[in-house]
Amino acid sequence: MTDDNNIFVGNKPTMNYVLAVVTQFNSGSDEVKIKARGTAISRAVDVAEVVRNRFLQNVATVKSITIGTEVLTNRDGRPSNVSSIEITIGKQH
Repeated sequence: MTDDNNIFVGNKPTMNYVLAVVTQFNSGSDEVKIKARGTAISRAVDVAEVVRNRFLQNVATVKSITIGTEVLTNRDGRPSNVSSIEITIGKQH
């Protein structure tokens, strides 16, 4: 799988990311990874649910969810822990 199948969720509206995921599936991808950190985690979950329940019903399923903590350097130069999530959505066979 190439890095093109990774969707990094940030501060844009949820539907922007939904469109990106649906586009990946329509271009032939069997699997798409939705990744987010910190406050964008809830938006990533929303993206996965909207894709599964509104756009690709009976087509896409959640294959795996990975959670973790990443250490980032904040503006003060100190390390801070930030939660992260990776949701893998794949086509049902």
